[in-house]
Amino acid sequence: MTAAPSSLFFLLLCLPSLASPQPALALSTSRRSPTSIFGYVSPWGRATANVVRSEPAAGYFPPADGGGSLLTEAPGTVPPAGEPLNIIIAGTSSPRVLAIQQNDGGFLNYMLGIGFAAECLGQHEGAPQQANLGDGNGYTNETAELRWDYGDPSLGTCQETIKGGDHFRYWVQNGKNANSSAIFMATSYEMPIAQGHNIIVNGYNLGRDWLIGNITGSAINTSALTNTSTFTGKTSYAGFVYSSAISYVSGLLPDSGIGVNHNTTVGVDGLPPIDGLVAVVEVTITTIPANATNSAADLRTGPSQIMVSGLLPALLLLLLGALCV
Repeated sequence: MTAAPSSLFFLLLCLPSLASPQPALALSTSRRSPTSIFGYVSPWGRATANVVRSEPAAGYFPPADGGGSLLTEAPGTVPPAGEPLNIIIAGTSSPRVLAIQQNDGGFLNYMLGIGFAAECLGQHEGAPQQANLGDGNGYTNETAELRWDYGDPSLGTCQETIKGGDHFRYWVQNGKNANSSAIFMATSYEMPIAQGHNIIVNGYNLGRDWLIGNITGSAINTSALTNTSTFTGKTSYAGFVYSSAISYVSGLLPDSGIGVNHNTTVGVDGLPPIDGLVAVVEVTITTIPANATNSAADLRTGPSQIMVSGLLPALLLLLLGALCV
């Protein structure tokens, strides 16, 4: 190739960059929804109407910062009261885990691995609770409710509906003002249906800690917990293996009964019905079955996979961009 055609070739390659300013590189803590291929946003992608997902270091945005609350609003309560959002699946978890689905290792698959499944025959009784996660969506209905499945993912939640047990409602922090994709869970242990599904004594704290105990595989001593308590656990379901790191955090919930439903019956020995601690769980997928979609997309095990999935194309484009300066 002669000098003139070669120059023309590179000039044509560079026309897009000459026509528009170069955008800044995307930060590692900012990406689109977890359905994005490889969880990577090309810095040269066109802007869309999608809300850009952000991953704060804590794995969530404190709802109170955006006018929200970690207490739900339960319908029909006088005075108005709700339940504590006492577990958070951090937005810094593996993107697959944050997808509200059972296939491909999603949130529902993770929960099946610790004994929680969808409601009995897919039926939900009663009006939904609402929560404001401070993300700009205001008060929204619960996404769904999961119940302890008594060892039977298909029909076990029917037993929970009748006999009582651990259960939770959940919401996703995904509004335009604070889109962490974190999943906020209102967890408690309820009495049998014959007793109106009231919450057992200390049922908010115990419901939280029994669920966390299923993740760790060992009992959590509720009375000994502080805001420095940490735990780890490994669970699996359908070929997916999950590693969970749990930290108990204070300052998000009050350690009082103000605004808490059943606050006169749940407290122990005159103590408030909740201890003010929230269990923040960061979940990392460590094994993905070979038949999963994009089986290498979600493993955070080394730079080589990141290079193949996202950085290599970016570096090639950067090299081309250098030729265009």
